[in-house]
Amino acid sequence: LVPAPQGRERRVQRRRVRRQRVLGQRVGARRRRAAVIMTVTVRRVIAHLNSSELVVRFQRACGLYPAAREKLNGHARSPGEQQPVRNGTTHITHTGKHENSCSSAGYEVRNWPLYLLFVVSATLGNEVFYISFLPCIHWNLDPFLCRRLVNMWAVVMYIGQVMKDVLKLPRPTAPPVVKLEWRVDAEYGLPSTHAMAATAISFTLLLSAPERVQFQFELGLVLAVVLSGLVCLSRLYTGMHSALDVICGILISALILGISYPHWKTLDYLQLNSPISPILTLLLPLYLCYKYPELDHYSTTREDTTIILGASAGCSVGYWANQQLGVTFEPAGPFPVTLGPVTMLGIARGMARFCVGLVILVLTRQTVRSISLRLLCWNYGVALDDVEARKRKEIEVPLKYSTYSAIGLVNTVLVCRIFMLLELL
Repeated sequence: LVPAPQGRERRVQRRRVRRQRVLGQRVGARRRRAAVIMTVTVRRVIAHLNSSELVVRFQRACGLYPAAREKLNGHARSPGEQQPVRNGTTHITHTGKHENSCSSAGYEVRNWPLYLLFVVSATLGNEVFYISFLPCIHWNLDPFLCRRLVNMWAVVMYIGQVMKDVLKLPRPTAPPVVKLEWRVDAEYGLPSTHAMAATAISFTLLLSAPERVQFQFELGLVLAVVLSGLVCLSRLYTGMHSALDVICGILISALILGISYPHWKTLDYLQLNSPISPILTLLLPLYLCYKYPELDHYSTTREDTTIILGASAGCSVGYWANQQLGVTFEPAGPFPVTLGPVTMLGIARGMARFCVGLVILVLTRQTVRSISLRLLCWNYGVALDDVEARKRKEIEVPLKYSTYSAIGLVNTVLVCRIFMLLELL
């Protein structure tokens, strides 16, 4: 027989084990319940941020509304009706809807200052803006800063464009959303590459400028936040992206900046001094363009990506060539330099450099594009005016890549030398 005290200890121990087991089960159930609640909450938040209704509320708050039913100018027939048109004319607006009014506007603006602000802000994220803004940094400020900006611009845009066509998440639906841009409507939505580019460009310039120029960092931070914020909000205003698209674009761009920032100086050195730098920077982007994800319909994403990578590759080769030739056109040290006072002569010379440089780049684009297009059409046996043939990968990629890599090369190597001949530097 087991002594009484020992039996009591065993019973107490068994009760303790049972209590611990029950307590563990309760804790596990609470954790599972909390995980379920958290998952449901996150899904609801994501669905809310991705909803078209949130974009609609933002547009209405900013004074952008769909066009009200307009006064008819006659009895134009609607689609499918057989009665003749009397004193009105039917037409199709840019939204694809048949109307019989005098105006084809698909939206109504009730707050013009915000409309102008966001439309202008939206242009700050377009490829055309960057292809003119970045050379202006090179010609009028510092090629070092331009090189950093071009590198980060190419990286974030390629990652963003590929993610769009891999995830294949739709843009906000119209209606109820009012859309102000239609060229890129065939593209997918997440992430917003406008938000990615604006964030990357603004904060790359902010992080790189202290090495070269003396300025108040706090003021630069405010400008970076305001400019990137305006571009991001403009994507909601124009109806092209949901809040989720924009937030993901900002976070992805911030992640890329955070990972790459410690290695910028090493990459600068390799880009300028490595003997394989020009070969790598020409062939790798071209390979990435050919390996761009295929879609079941034509989209402008591959074209835009090829333009960006081509311009970046041409600039990279040009910077390497300038380094080997010993003429980089960078300001004389010691760094960081102090910016001189703004004078009318300085403004005039800057405007002259911008205008002359832009004319040279436009002429380069037209010349190289014409030659490349003729060679490609001859090689593949297609007509020069066959627009659909230009959308084929074997024509589109080499055409855009050769054109814009030539623009990047001319921008970095030739333009500044012409400035020296014209005594603009």
